[in-house]
Amino acid sequence: MLQDSHSVHYDAIVVGSGATGGWAAKKLSEAGLKVALLEAGRNISPQEFTEHMPAYQLDYRNLSPEIVRTRPIQKMCYACMEYNYDWFVNDLENPYRTPEDKPFTWQRLRIVGGRTLVWARKTFRLSNLDFKAASHDGYGEDWPFSYEDLAPYYDEVERYVGISGMAEGHPALPDSQFLPPMAMTCGEKLLRERVKKHFGRTVTIGRTAILTRNHNGRAACHYCGPCERGCVTLSYFSSPFTTLRDALDTGNCTLITNAVVSEVNVDNETNRARGVTYVHRLTHKTYEVSARVVILCAQALESTRILLNSATGEHSNGLSNSSGLLGKYLMDHAVGAGASGELTDFDFKKSASDPNRPNGIYIIRFRNLKGHKQHPRFIRGYGFQGGSNPEFYFDAQGFGAEYKKAVKAGIYGIRLIGFGECLPRLDNYVDIDPELKDAWGIPALRIHMSHGPNEKAMMEDAAITGAEMLEAAGARNIILNSNVAMPGMAIHEVGTARMGHNRKKSVLNAYNQTHDIENLFVMDGSCFASSGCQNPTLTMMAITCRACDHLIERFRKGG
Repeated sequence: MLQDSHSVHYDAIVVGSGATGGWAAKKLSEAGLKVALLEAGRNISPQEFTEHMPAYQLDYRNLSPEIVRTRPIQKMCYACMEYNYDWFVNDLENPYRTPEDKPFTWQRLRIVGGRTLVWARKTFRLSNLDFKAASHDGYGEDWPFSYEDLAPYYDEVERYVGISGMAEGHPALPDSQFLPPMAMTCGEKLLRERVKKHFGRTVTIGRTAILTRNHNGRAACHYCGPCERGCVTLSYFSSPFTTLRDALDTGNCTLITNAVVSEVNVDNETNRARGVTYVHRLTHKTYEVSARVVILCAQALESTRILLNSATGEHSNGLSNSSGLLGKYLMDHAVGAGASGELTDFDFKKSASDPNRPNGIYIIRFRNLKGHKQHPRFIRGYGFQGGSNPEFYFDAQGFGAEYKKAVKAGIYGIRLIGFGECLPRLDNYVDIDPELKDAWGIPALRIHMSHGPNEKAMMEDAAITGAEMLEAAGARNIILNSNVAMPGMAIHEVGTARMGHNRKKSVLNAYNQTHDIENLFVMDGSCFASSGCQNPTLTMMAITCRACDHLIERFRKGG
């Protein structure tokens, strides 16, 4: 075993530099703790961002054979393209298995900042309808804290990050600390008015981690559009240029890149974590880093994989798995269903130089609310994401001049896509494959997940209600889709190391501390007890801030 060249005993090790790892590094290092931040990928610079590069400068016009060969799974992600595919993992080096009848697409990055470089930036709070869902309908387990407990940390994250949006006063979607909202299009305003009139439902502009005015040293968005290729003005939130930058500026945080963590090391005599082992991504040499506290922020499935691979004689089925629930209750939002159509009420002229607003609209959950009639076919609920705007009509019929004329004439499109809650089920789980290993010799995951009858019924309802709302807005040529996409396509994996008060029913306590090992924490989406229907990243960051405040207080008391 080679010793790490830093040869420092840190106060805390943070594994992963994405949304939660960045916050953990920032909070702890600003409190004066010495932090080692381990990232499996390389560093990144705004100089390699390509949001302003025209397509004709690509060698293969986004049809690179290298992407097809090395990233057959990653290319399923809308954000993986010739511009940036090397941010994503090489699937040949990073395999996993699924049963033949249960496909799952695991889309992941290995680069400083992780998925914050390409995320959709949607930032919605959960409410007590989500945190206490089990008390509402009797299914599953409540979270071990309430909305009121997390609200101050939502505030902290939002004030720092900069969230643009519109206050609606809706109990199912608490309002945030908002920067000015992005403007709705004429079609979206029409939908908002008619949906409220006919159904009493709320259509609002998306709540997004993109600046609409200069904020915390970052510039307002200039509406160029393709955020998944980076942003030279740093107008959307990504950890390398915000939380991680702050952490490094303290002088208390050491960033260790190309560090593929294989396991957490445990002192069996004291039953405490003493550090981690990692394999250098490029040299394949093995190193150890030691610390008083270990915090996993590697992403839900990756953090759970590390814990499962850290099995010892005393912890034979993985670390912090006395409940037997480590790896269980995997969730990913049900997506794919919805409706689309065309609006004919507007006289418009589409231009290639129109501003490209990097945001859409959101329809707040309206099914199975407290005090409302419950749906007979499913529990929990769904929201819609979508938009309406003039579009070139590339599907026009014909050839030559007539085709060009039809394309330029365009259509005023409108679309709604359902995002439904995924129920936590014991038969949705991950474990370690007994034979398959990655390029660094680390045992790979097997992922067993499917969407069940509740998710399917929910998406069928979303197709119907989506079409009804488009029809109320005056849309024509409405197309319904009630299919549920493959699990993983929402890229919202949560669960597998859920939190709870009862150690027999959970892996973590209310502060993300493992029940079994007091100095081992997991501060990413794996802690979720239920998924809600809202995008999870804002909640993950708020939970991390809350857990770090608790940990800092323990350090101050000498714990």
